[in-house]
Amino acid sequence: MEISVVVPVYGCSKHLINLHNRLIISLKEITKDFEIIMINDGSYDNAWDTIKEIANNDKKVMGVNLSRNFGQHYAISAGLNISKGNWIVVMDCDLQDRPENIPILYKEAQKGYDIVFAQRKLRKDTFFKKLFSKLFYLILSYLTRTKLDPTIANFGIYNRKSINAVLLMKDKLKYFSVMIRWVGFNSTKMSIQHDKREIDETSYSFSKLISLAIDVMLSFSDKPLRLMVKFGFFLSSFSILFALYILYRALFGAVTVVGWASTIISIWFLGGIIIMFIGIIGIYIGKTFDQTKDRPVYIIKDIIND
Repeated sequence: MEISVVVPVYGCSKHLINLHNRLIISLKEITKDFEIIMINDGSYDNAWDTIKEIANNDKKVMGVNLSRNFGQHYAISAGLNISKGNWIVVMDCDLQDRPENIPILYKEAQKGYDIVFAQRKLRKDTFFKKLFSKLFYLILSYLTRTKLDPTIANFGIYNRKSINAVLLMKDKLKYFSVMIRWVGFNSTKMSIQHDKREIDETSYSFSKLISLAIDVMLSFSDKPLRLMVKFGFFLSSFSILFALYILYRALFGAVTVVGWASTIISIWFLGGIIIMFIGIIGIYIGKTFDQTKDRPVYIIKDIIND
């Protein structure tokens, strides 16, 4: 099979038929040997009913129904594991990723690239989302020492060997856009048109975005632990210098009464730092515990046209 299109589905049931029609037209420009994999990630609307209707009428569409909402990147993992194509396209279901761009990405990939990222030069997102995305990728790039671009998300075309490399990663926390960059391979990016969101609201609330950001940063980097060591060394050095200064003043009679305020401030400051450090270490221990349990990252309830 030449191309597989992996589409995680959550909250965009009313646009799936339009998405399917546009995908069929675009993919037929490339080849007749393709498949479309729609993964229902526990969507709150009747997305699975729509997927079943599409799959029953078109054998090129594989419908996958997860047992509950596992999250976008886990749904992508399910689709990647099932896909059979030499080339795999990953895209969202909200029609911001235009199916008409797939032939353009495929043509670019034929120049010898393993990965072609779709770069959204003019993102049709809210100011808050674009700002948060820039901050998130800036911090994540620093922590992981990986160059990340906030204008690039999941949408792109990837050859089989790059996807197989991603599937070899046994991380319990899945974040496709970071994982596909981490595996390397010969890649490029293309500027594409980014459409407005066709559904009412994003599935990522502010609290979910913050939670996802913390999980990704701690799961893909041990740099917070290294920063803790450096900060602890800085505090220790500062404390020694401050102690020598106090000793100097005491020897020359400049200190008569021990400062109550400085003592209380030091206790609260150091206590807060210690609690924060213990919390970070606790999160790492918790993630290690989750990894050792080796639970499946998703569960498939139903599948059509497998």
